[in-house]
Amino acid sequence: MAPVIATFDYRRVPVAAGVSLNAAVGGSGPPIVLLHGFPQTHLMWRHVAADLATDHTVICPDLRGYGASDKPAETDGTAYAKRTMAADIVALARALGHERFALAGHDRGALVAFRAGLDHPEAVTHLACLDVLPTLDMWEVMRGVTAAVGFHLYLMAQPPTLPEQMILAAPDVFFGHFLDIWTNDPRALPADVRAAYLDASRAAVPSIVADYRASAGVDVDHDRVDRASGRRLRMPVTVLQQDWGTALGFDAAALWGAWAPDLRHTTVACGHFMAEEAPADISKALRDLLTR
Repeated sequence: MAPVIATFDYRRVPVAAGVSLNAAVGGSGPPIVLLHGFPQTHLMWRHVAADLATDHTVICPDLRGYGASDKPAETDGTAYAKRTMAADIVALARALGHERFALAGHDRGALVAFRAGLDHPEAVTHLACLDVLPTLDMWEVMRGVTAAVGFHLYLMAQPPTLPEQMILAAPDVFFGHFLDIWTNDPRALPADVRAAYLDASRAAVPSIVADYRASAGVDVDHDRVDRASGRRLRMPVTVLQQDWGTALGFDAAALWGAWAPDLRHTTVACGHFMAEEAPADISKALRDLLTR
């Protein structure tokens, strides 16, 4: 049996035409939604979610296209736009009785959270983004040989069928590569959790690629429009990330500050999977955010 977040209830919640999300829900109190990254599922939040559930209602969904959530086929380039995925999350929270909620995301989930904060400021009270740059900024800083670290971004941006076929030829090698190199402490990903991530990713290659392909297309377009119009995140924002700026030659805090006037930016020492490697630190950062 696949691991679950202990004591949480699991629900399938319709959020759009033909799309339901798998969500783990626990605790009581002010709501906070936690969004996972790649190549993971909602399970990445298991430690942080258990801590926050002592005094919050915690909602941990699988994003559309991931885990046990529905995986609609991409038809027009928008099914996996972060705007579409953000609307899923707002609909999920409302279906569970929450018009306003705090939102935290890691990796791909952080891009969804960022878009939700821009598109739905009436719903998102506080925002935390872990170990990403906004999509437009990400593409602008990726250059030269240092961009090799993001080879998967370029691979999955290619036209349909090529990246899907390449990844499906050896999915465990592909996804396992990231689980291995992005973890500073292998103990953070026990064997059953690692296996669950590989199983979920193997079954979701087309939708995962569609998510990444959107970030090289429609997501960039949306960010450009917002940058040109001066649109900003209105809520308190916390960003936690590794020091990629030193390696790639950019000022991460300045890039985020252009989007978030009320920003706290912190560089962390742990690996990419920080909610699993340093859950106490992440819980504290989220609790600090919620007091602002």
